[in-house]
Amino acid sequence: MADATFNGNTVNMSGKKRSESSDDQWDQFAAAKKHQTMNKPSPLHSDDPAAALANARHEFGEHGGVNMSIEASATFTVMEPETMRRMFAGELGPDRDFFIYSRHFNPTVLNLGRLMAALEGTEAAYCTASGMSAISSVLLQLCSSGEHVVASRTLYGGTHALLTHFLPRACNITTSFVDIGDHEMVSREIVEGRTKVLYFEAMSNPVLSVANVPELCRIAHDKGVTVVVDNTFAPMVVSPARLGADVVVHSISKYISGGADIIAGAVCGPASLVNSMMDLHQGALMLLGPTMNPKVAFELSERLPHLGLRMKEHCHRALVYATRMKKLGLKVIYPGLEDHPNHALLKSMANKDYGYGGILCVDMETEEKANRLMNLLQNCSQFGFMAVSLGYYETLMSCSGSSTSSEMNEEEKALAGISPGLVRMSIGYSGTLEQKWSQFEKALSRMQDLNLLQKI
Repeated sequence: MADATFNGNTVNMSGKKRSESSDDQWDQFAAAKKHQTMNKPSPLHSDDPAAALANARHEFGEHGGVNMSIEASATFTVMEPETMRRMFAGELGPDRDFFIYSRHFNPTVLNLGRLMAALEGTEAAYCTASGMSAISSVLLQLCSSGEHVVASRTLYGGTHALLTHFLPRACNITTSFVDIGDHEMVSREIVEGRTKVLYFEAMSNPVLSVANVPELCRIAHDKGVTVVVDNTFAPMVVSPARLGADVVVHSISKYISGGADIIAGAVCGPASLVNSMMDLHQGALMLLGPTMNPKVAFELSERLPHLGLRMKEHCHRALVYATRMKKLGLKVIYPGLEDHPNHALLKSMANKDYGYGGILCVDMETEEKANRLMNLLQNCSQFGFMAVSLGYYETLMSCSGSSTSSEMNEEEKALAGISPGLVRMSIGYSGTLEQKWSQFEKALSRMQDLNLLQKI
């Protein structure tokens, strides 16, 4: 198996354990390989996430296969008894091809983490069993009892519940929720010495407001606060770490997977943070154990190379449909439309040629109208499916207020701008664009006919 690089160190994936007596030879070999790696183009130096992924070293299989091998072992052997003691003491680790147990580090999962770090332009990354495990582990690593988070009012419902209910009860970690677009409010709520994290979504779920990442990072960093950004809605479109964010988290289950068949997450950030999260004594990932299965890591690493192509098509269709829906008189929310309040901001931050995101919202004002539209779109015209989640090749639709944001109370939803009739659509790319658009028009025409009948 080829060599790998993790946190700036070259890792040999040969599958053979070195004994302690081979340490000197290994040091010389690693130094030579590290020098070679340092002289290669670094993915951190590329502004285009697809180019950064392409610059990341390709992992070949153990027997020369073009795809990497899967290291499915839960536990790993050593050649000498003393080596195990040194591994548990932290003297030997994955940077030197010493692995203890796959809840700690696994070579296949490490490889996916390296690709995620390249994608987001961070020093390191590690992948987890779900997006929520990535989010909760980061917050628990960065915050201690009695400390404080400032977070956007508009967040995925599960994240909002974590911050509102679970962390205060279980960990004495409190959160102040803010309008992330009101920078004075953000600054005012940060309590120097107590606030540890500023948390927001690059593109918010579900109302698609766009955060001014560079300015928010400036405000937080001036007060010594770590910036954590959820980029699940906008991989490839926006690169928060390249704009100043310290940590980027993902639900890989969405766009990066693309198949609605895998639950997974990722933490992308400084090597010091990732290593601390895997520490045997204090690491949130190590001790809470949201371990990614290496077979899942293999699957995902095979999908990342075509993420850019998929995102471009998601975004292209979302812009076309949003433009046409608006012309039909629907109330459409999409940051690619020029009348969206954050259009210019997103345009200034977005990576070139990837569009404005693959999600749009149609505000039907009432839940009854929203449900009627979704029912016709699925069961009358086959435009999409009524299902939560996003990033699938088919269009997925849900009424956010009664589904993915249902953890929020009515006042919280109102403050977040979530209308009772807000339909979130993750636009897919199956079929032809015109074929799918005709299906949308068919459902809308049927809905208008039904409305007329109700008035008679």
